[in-house]
Amino acid sequence: MMNMAAEIIRRFGRQSKRSAQGFTLIELMIVITIIVILATLAVPRVERQIKTAKYAAQQHDLSVLNTAIQHYTEDKEMPPNSLDDLRTAGYIGSIPNDPITGQQDWNPVQCDELFSADQTSSQGICGVQSSSDQDSGQDSSGSQPYGSN
Repeated sequence: MMNMAAEIIRRFGRQSKRSAQGFTLIELMIVITIIVILATLAVPRVERQIKTAKYAAQQHDLSVLNTAIQHYTEDKEMPPNSLDDLRTAGYIGSIPNDPITGQQDWNPVQCDELFSADQTSSQGICGVQSSSDQDSGQDSSGSQPYGSN
């Protein structure tokens, strides 16, 4: 019995010649090829998801800005002259950067009509649109400028 246990320990205690050598070059090349194929499949999907997320954030920012313009116009009975008017009046905390361009390069939509009898001037902005070229062929205005319905 003791002899059998010693034989098992001796057989399994020794490292085989193969495990001492490591992996062969062909095994490493196969593993690397599989990793490259999987990465090639994953990268376009990740890039597409990033673009979709930036577009969704852009649309949300446009909606918030256009809603703030609408509330400002209703409260003050005149449209704001710039997006900075919304910030100083407290309708927005700060002017967001366009997620696609990374800059505050929103295109204001100028007003050309009066919205109430008390309004003295139609000068100002009724809405805002994105200035990015990468709107994927989709509407880049977020929501309709105030008064354009």
